Amino acid sequence: MILNTFVEPPLENNNYLLLDKDKKEALLIDCSHFDKHIIETLNENDCELKYILLTHAHFDHVMGVEATVKETGAKVVLNTADELLLKDLNSFTFMLGLPSVDVPIVDIFTTDNNEIEFAGKIIKVIHTPGHTKGGVGYLIDNNLFSGDTLFKESIGRTDLEGSSFKDIEKSIKSKLFTLPDDTVVYPGHGPSTTIGHEKKYNRYI
Repeated sequence: MILNTFVEPPLENNNYLLLDKDKKEALLIDCSHFDKHIIETLNENDCELKYILLTHAHFDHVMGVEATVKETGAKVVLNTADELLLKDLNSFTFMLGLPSVDVPIVDIFTTDNNEIEFAGKIIKVIHTPGHTKGGVGYLIDNNLFSGDTLFKESIGRTDLEGSSFKDIEKSIKSKLFTLPDDTVVYPGHGPSTTIGHEKKYNRYI
């Protein structure tokens, strides 16, 4: 499995492209911006983009979805608790002076502990409400893609509508911190970390 990280506008979001060259399959975790370099990487490796896995429905994680789907035919995956937030996408873009975008159509709605099969592997969906009601992490082998729930020595914002510090604290302590310490965490913004590091140095939890 090959991991490529694309740092995208509008807020320097990490979009993660995973490739399995043997099975010719790929998936994208979050899609902030339509990036031709992602398409080029897929073509260079002769891989089909099977899924776009959304960690949550905030505008900066989904603005490139519809254009990427039109180019690739990928299926869009989102937790059911963020469905209304996604539908309200353009109220956020309007408030921030950004152009309106097509609201993505979700093909697969998930709930906690759902599993997604990809290239012979099982991706576990971990529901982590707090930053949004439907925020999730995706666990693939020893790698956790945490969205905006857990960052290196920080956590996601809890001052937004639908967010809750109590919920995000519970999500991290009761779900993410039960993972092995050597689990690598790939957040929605900023550098990677590990569960063990965050247990020791994350002053917010």
